Amino acid sequence: MRDQLASEQALIGVIGDHVLSSGGKRLRPVLVMLAAELCGYEGPRCVQIASAVELLHTATLLHDDVVDLANLRRGKAAARAIWGNRRAVLVGDFFYARASTMIVEDGDLDILWIFSNTIRLMAEGELLQLQSSFDPGITEAQYYKVIDRKSAALLSAAAESGSILGGVTRAERRRVADFGRELGLAFQLRDDALDYAAGADVLGKQPFTDVREGKVTLPLLLTLKRCTSSEREQIARALKTAAQRTQELEAEGPVEIDQVLTASELEPVVELVRRHRGIEDTNRRAEEHVRRAAVAIAPFPDGPIKEALCAAADYSVQRAS
Repeated sequence: MRDQLASEQALIGVIGDHVLSSGGKRLRPVLVMLAAELCGYEGPRCVQIASAVELLHTATLLHDDVVDLANLRRGKAAARAIWGNRRAVLVGDFFYARASTMIVEDGDLDILWIFSNTIRLMAEGELLQLQSSFDPGITEAQYYKVIDRKSAALLSAAAESGSILGGVTRAERRRVADFGRELGLAFQLRDDALDYAAGADVLGKQPFTDVREGKVTLPLLLTLKRCTSSEREQIARALKTAAQRTQELEAEGPVEIDQVLTASELEPVVELVRRHRGIEDTNRRAEEHVRRAAVAIAPFPDGPIKEALCAAADYSVQRAS
């Protein structure tokens, strides 16, 4: 991955090194490699594909932090907070380009199609999320459409790419892709629960950012379905305030996300999510997707690789950050 940062523009390497050195779970490249081995492939191509998938993911993080007005990423200052939005976006574009080049160099047209289609799906997911921002009337179907595209699609692509290297049947390839998708849904659901349940020291980013950004994720969505009409109106007012304040702040310059809602405006919403079991039931839904992931690869031979994939799925809902 670091080899791909070579450029005449030194800033690309500086920002790239900042992002890559921030750590991360590296779950997507692990999925490529484990899926390839599950399907009988142990050659060197999986390293290139895995690296390309992680570079693509890194590009999305650079762009997401700009869209989400984030100042922290994995406990460190986000690239946009240090170098500004324009540079962060342009370096993200460079990462996209390098990742695409690596896939082209590999030469497998099926993997190339999956890769390009995944970029399309992720862009659609981000736009869908923006369009439904600050809307208390969002449905579960809309929410799942967003997370399926913006989060699960890349994990599904990672797993399916590994299976293609193994030369398995179309049906087996579909099973591995389904495993990645279910893991991805579980992972995002856990992320959305953690935003309401964990502190900045654990998350590596500011908590309660979703509601400040107007994202009606499953914990809040479940709360809206269960609460009284007066409580629902309270949440709707907070979202309206966040929308108006974001618009006002954007007119003045760069927005700091913690300026969007004060602690006193935010706390009632967080309290309602906790009272109506939004966090616990989101975690329970994530566990259901982990079980579906295990079912998807059940027909493959038992062994350490299959166990490792199931452990990765379990980790997606057990992690604390």
